[in-house]
Amino acid sequence: MIFLTVGTQLPFDRLARAMDDWCAQNAHPEIQVFGQLGHLNGDSYRPRHFEWAEKISPDTFNSRVQEARVVVGHAGMGSIITAMSFRKPTVIMPRRAHLGEHRNDHQYATMARFKSRSGIFAVEDSAALAQQLDQLLTIPDGATTEADNGVAPFAEERLIQRLSAFIHNG
Repeated sequence: MIFLTVGTQLPFDRLARAMDDWCAQNAHPEIQVFGQLGHLNGDSYRPRHFEWAEKISPDTFNSRVQEARVVVGHAGMGSIITAMSFRKPTVIMPRRAHLGEHRNDHQYATMARFKSRSGIFAVEDSAALAQQLDQLLTIPDGATTEADNGVAPFAEERLIQRLSAFIHNG
């Protein structure tokens, strides 16, 4: 399954439409797509080629992430961290302020910070999303390693060293 999430506050029509277009052009009967689209407005885009809901419970959200072969989402920290905690390959597309998708470009900054991390795949438009999904789906399900896209159970060594220096040196 591919799980699409755009957060709960705002719709993200550009991402929902890109995912819907990919589904229309790439019918994979063995791959279900489900989207969590946030609070939709009257003129918000409503996908026709995959199952979706505006909101889902936190337990359902976690279940969908856990079941997913790939997570696709906005560049929101909650979505990224949840996908990483389940070690899921994650494609992120940031909302852009100049397109009226958010108040500022903090998601673009988040994408820039995370795009070099293993298991995080940053895209900026529908063509890049389609290309990335096609590439990820060539990898056998479950073929990612434990090191891919995971949140470590401990702090990075750099953080531990800085905290230790602060504690001991003030």
